[in-house]
Amino acid sequence: MSKDPLSETVWLTPTGEAVSCVDKIKVLNENLRELRDMAQDALEDAVLMGCDEAQFRRVVRALVDGLVNPYRKD
Repeated sequence: MSKDPLSETVWLTPTGEAVSCVDKIKVLNENLRELRDMAQDALEDAVLMGCDEAQFRRVVRALVDGLVNPYRKD
């Protein structure tokens, strides 16, 4: 099995500094692990129902690309 990229990721602030708060990193990683698990389940369901895996992956990427940052300062 491949390594968990979350365990090797150093989270950065918008200015490029490392996020140092252990609790923030823990929450972020837990949220992303939950998303990964849900996405894995959805992929398995899609494949079992006869959907094209490549199409499913494109749709998931489009969903992520479409996420909106409500805190963005324009």
